[in-house]
Amino acid sequence: MPGVSSLARCAEKVYKRTPMSPDTLPPQRAVVLDFLRRELAAGRAPSLAEIADAFGFASRNAAYKHVQALVAEGLLELDTGRKRGLRLPGRPHQLPLPVLGQVAAGQPIGADIGSDTLLLLDRALFSEKPDYLLKVKGDSMRDDGIFDGDLVAVKRSNEARNGQVVVARIDGEITIKRLERSKARIRLLPRNPEHAPIELRAGQDFAIEGVYCGLVRRG
Repeated sequence: MPGVSSLARCAEKVYKRTPMSPDTLPPQRAVVLDFLRRELAAGRAPSLAEIADAFGFASRNAAYKHVQALVAEGLLELDTGRKRGLRLPGRPHQLPLPVLGQVAAGQPIGADIGSDTLLLLDRALFSEKPDYLLKVKGDSMRDDGIFDGDLVAVKRSNEARNGQVVVARIDGEITIKRLERSKARIRLLPRNPEHAPIELRAGQDFAIEGVYCGLVRRG
Protein backbone atom coordinates (compact mmCIF):
# COMPACT_ATOMS: atom_id res chain seq x y z
CA MET A 1 0.00 0.00 0.00
CA PRO A 2 1.41 3.46 -0.84
CA GLY A 3 2.99 5.34 2.02
CA VAL A 4 4.59 8.74 2.49
CA SER A 5 7.94 7.35 1.29
CA SER A 6 6.18 6.36 -1.94
CA LEU A 7 4.89 9.93 -2.25
CA ALA A 8 8.41 11.21 -1.70
CA ARG A 9 9.73 9.06 -4.54
CA CYS A 10 6.91 10.28 -6.73
CA ALA A 11 7.68 13.93 -5.91
CA GLU A 12 11.29 13.46 -7.01
CA LYS A 13 10.03 12.52 -10.49
CA VAL A 14 7.68 15.50 -10.87
CA TYR A 15 9.12 18.18 -13.12
CA LYS A 16 8.72 21.90 -12.47
CA ARG A 17 5.69 23.41 -14.11
CA THR A 18 3.27 26.28 -13.76
CA PRO A 19 0.65 25.25 -11.18
CA MET A 20 -2.66 24.17 -12.60
CA SER A 21 -5.71 26.26 -11.72
CA PRO A 22 -7.88 24.61 -9.03
CA ASP A 23 -10.91 25.58 -11.15
CA THR A 24 -9.92 22.98 -13.77
CA LEU A 25 -9.67 20.07 -11.31
CA PRO A 26 -12.19 17.23 -11.21
CA PRO A 27 -14.79 18.03 -8.51
CA GLN A 28 -13.65 15.45 -5.95
CA ARG A 29 -9.98 16.39 -6.34
CA ALA A 30 -10.87 20.05 -5.87
CA VAL A 31 -12.62 19.18 -2.60
CA VAL A 32 -9.57 17.19 -1.45
CA LEU A 33 -7.34 20.17 -2.30
CA ASP A 34 -9.59 22.54 -0.35
CA PHE A 35 -9.45 20.22 2.67
CA LEU A 36 -5.66 19.95 2.49
CA ARG A 37 -5.21 23.70 2.11
CA ARG A 38 -7.33 24.35 5.21
CA GLU A 39 -5.47 21.73 7.24
CA LEU A 40 -2.02 22.90 6.15
CA ALA A 41 -2.87 26.56 6.72
CA ALA A 42 -3.88 25.62 10.28
CA GLY A 43 -0.50 23.93 10.81
CA ARG A 44 -1.68 20.34 10.41
CA ALA A 45 -0.20 17.95 7.85
CA PRO A 46 -2.67 15.08 7.32
CA SER A 47 -1.45 11.55 6.69
CA LEU A 48 -2.81 9.44 3.85
CA ALA A 49 -4.91 7.50 6.36
CA GLU A 50 -6.42 10.73 7.72
CA ILE A 51 -7.22 11.96 4.20
CA ALA A 52 -8.88 8.64 3.37
CA ASP A 53 -10.89 8.77 6.61
CA ALA A 54 -12.01 12.37 6.02
CA PHE A 55 -13.49 11.45 2.62
CA GLY A 56 -14.64 7.92 3.35
CA PHE A 57 -12.21 6.33 0.90
CA ALA A 58 -12.00 2.56 1.22
CA SER A 59 -8.20 2.63 1.36
CA ARG A 60 -5.22 4.98 1.44
CA ASN A 61 -4.65 4.24 -2.25
CA ALA A 62 -7.37 6.68 -3.32
CA ALA A 63 -5.90 9.40 -1.10
CA TYR A 64 -2.45 8.64 -2.51
CA LYS A 65 -3.67 9.11 -6.08
CA HIS A 66 -5.25 12.48 -5.28
CA VAL A 67 -2.14 13.74 -3.49
CA GLN A 68 0.14 12.42 -6.23
CA ALA A 69 -1.89 14.31 -8.84
CA LEU A 70 -2.00 17.55 -6.79
CA VAL A 71 1.77 17.48 -6.31
CA ALA A 72 2.29 16.80 -10.03
CA GLU A 73 0.00 19.73 -10.86
CA GLY A 74 2.00 22.10 -8.65
CA LEU A 75 -0.85 22.74 -6.22
CA LEU A 76 0.92 21.07 -3.29
CA GLU A 77 4.56 20.46 -2.44
CA LEU A 78 6.12 17.48 -0.72
CA ASP A 79 9.25 17.37 1.43
CA THR A 80 10.93 14.19 0.27
CA GLY A 81 11.99 11.83 3.03
CA ARG A 82 9.67 13.34 5.64
CA LYS A 83 6.69 11.71 7.23
CA ARG A 84 3.66 14.00 6.72
CA GLY A 85 5.76 16.06 4.31
CA LEU A 86 2.94 17.88 2.49
CA ARG A 87 3.05 21.67 2.47
CA LEU A 88 1.54 24.61 0.65
CA PRO A 89 3.55 25.93 -2.32
CA GLY A 90 5.93 28.78 -1.59
CA ARG A 91 6.38 28.04 2.12
CA PRO A 92 9.86 26.44 2.29
CA HIS A 93 10.58 27.54 5.86
CA GLN A 94 7.81 25.57 7.55
CA LEU A 95 8.92 23.01 10.10
CA PRO A 96 6.92 19.83 10.74
CA LEU A 97 7.05 19.39 14.52
CA PRO A 98 5.51 16.48 16.45
CA VAL A 99 3.69 17.06 19.73
CA LEU A 100 5.24 14.37 21.93
CA GLY A 101 3.28 14.79 25.14
CA GLN A 102 3.06 17.01 28.23
CA VAL A 103 5.62 18.81 30.33
CA ALA A 104 4.97 20.09 33.83
CA ALA A 105 5.24 23.75 34.72
CA GLY A 106 4.75 22.83 38.35
CA GLN A 107 5.60 19.45 39.88
CA PRO A 108 7.11 16.96 37.42
CA ILE A 109 4.72 14.71 35.53
CA GLY A 110 5.25 11.78 33.22
CA ALA A 111 5.47 12.62 29.54
CA ASP A 112 2.89 11.03 27.26
CA ILE A 113 5.35 10.30 24.47
CA GLY A 114 3.93 8.93 21.24
CA SER A 115 1.30 11.48 20.15
CA ASP A 116 0.55 11.40 16.44
CA THR A 117 -0.14 15.16 16.29
CA LEU A 118 2.14 17.10 13.96
CA LEU A 119 2.09 20.86 13.32
CA LEU A 120 3.65 22.87 10.50
CA LEU A 121 5.18 26.03 11.97
CA ASP A 122 7.27 28.91 10.68
CA ARG A 123 10.99 28.54 11.51
CA ALA A 124 11.10 32.27 12.34
CA LEU A 125 9.02 31.65 15.50
CA PHE A 126 11.96 30.01 17.28
CA SER A 127 15.36 31.11 18.55
CA GLU A 128 16.86 27.77 17.46
CA LYS A 129 15.53 25.05 15.21
CA PRO A 130 13.44 22.81 17.52
CA ASP A 131 12.95 19.05 17.26
CA TYR A 132 9.54 18.67 18.90
CA LEU A 133 6.76 20.30 20.91
CA LEU A 134 5.45 19.58 24.41
CA LYS A 135 2.19 20.80 25.90
CA VAL A 136 2.60 22.71 29.17
CA LYS A 137 0.58 21.73 32.22
CA GLY A 138 0.74 24.18 35.13
CA ASP A 139 1.73 27.79 35.78
CA SER A 140 5.16 27.66 37.43
CA MET A 141 6.82 29.39 34.42
CA ARG A 142 4.25 32.16 33.99
CA ASP A 143 6.75 35.01 34.67
CA ASP A 144 8.73 33.80 31.66
CA GLY A 145 5.54 34.04 29.60
CA ILE A 146 4.93 30.27 29.53
CA PHE A 147 1.35 29.44 30.46
CA ASP A 148 -0.79 26.37 30.99
CA GLY A 149 -1.80 24.92 27.62
CA ASP A 150 1.06 26.47 25.64
CA LEU A 151 3.11 24.32 23.31
CA VAL A 152 6.82 24.74 24.04
CA ALA A 153 9.36 24.05 21.32
CA VAL A 154 12.35 21.96 22.42
CA LYS A 155 15.74 21.33 20.84
CA ARG A 156 17.19 17.98 21.89
CA SER A 157 20.34 18.47 23.98
CA ASN A 158 21.85 16.93 27.09
CA GLU A 159 23.71 20.14 27.86
CA ALA A 160 22.54 23.64 28.76
CA ARG A 161 24.02 26.90 29.99
CA ASN A 162 23.39 28.15 33.49
CA GLY A 163 20.17 30.19 33.43
CA GLN A 164 18.65 28.54 30.35
CA VAL A 165 15.11 27.20 30.40
CA VAL A 166 15.35 23.43 30.01
CA VAL A 167 13.17 20.37 29.77
CA ALA A 168 14.58 17.98 32.37
CA ARG A 169 13.87 14.43 33.46
CA ILE A 170 13.84 13.75 37.21
CA ASP A 171 13.28 10.16 38.35
CA GLY A 172 11.64 9.39 35.02
CA GLU A 173 9.30 12.40 35.00
CA ILE A 174 9.46 15.55 32.89
CA THR A 175 9.44 19.21 33.89
CA ILE A 176 10.30 22.60 32.40
CA LYS A 177 12.28 25.00 34.59
CA ARG A 178 15.17 27.46 34.54
CA LEU A 179 18.51 25.73 35.22
CA GLU A 180 20.72 26.94 38.06
CA ARG A 181 24.00 25.08 38.25
CA SER A 182 26.89 25.68 40.66
CA LYS A 183 29.79 23.58 41.95
CA ALA A 184 27.79 22.68 45.03
CA ARG A 185 24.35 21.94 43.61
CA ILE A 186 21.87 21.92 40.74
CA ARG A 187 18.48 23.53 41.12
CA LEU A 188 15.53 23.87 38.76
CA LEU A 189 13.88 27.21 39.29
CA PRO A 190 10.23 28.08 38.68
CA ARG A 191 9.26 31.54 37.48
CA ASN A 192 6.29 31.90 39.78
CA PRO A 193 6.76 32.72 43.49
CA GLU A 194 3.94 30.33 44.40
CA HIS A 195 6.16 27.37 43.42
CA ALA A 196 9.30 26.19 45.21
CA PRO A 197 12.58 25.42 43.44
CA ILE A 198 13.46 21.78 42.85
CA GLU A 199 16.82 21.01 44.45
CA LEU A 200 18.41 17.82 43.20
CA ARG A 201 19.67 15.30 45.74
CA ALA A 202 22.96 13.47 45.43
CA GLY A 203 22.52 10.39 43.25
CA GLN A 204 19.08 11.40 42.04
CA ASP A 205 18.21 10.33 38.50
CA PHE A 206 18.45 13.55 36.47
CA ALA A 207 19.05 14.43 32.85
CA ILE A 208 18.56 17.43 30.61
CA GLU A 209 16.37 16.36 27.70
CA GLY A 210 16.43 19.61 25.74
CA VAL A 211 16.51 23.39 25.74
CA TYR A 212 13.55 25.72 25.26
CA CYS A 213 13.40 27.46 21.85
CA GLY A 214 10.07 29.28 21.95
CA LEU A 215 6.37 28.55 22.17
CA VAL A 216 3.12 28.37 20.29
CA ARG A 217 -0.10 29.61 21.86
CA ARG A 218 -3.17 28.28 20.12
CA GLY A 219 -6.42 30.19 20.35
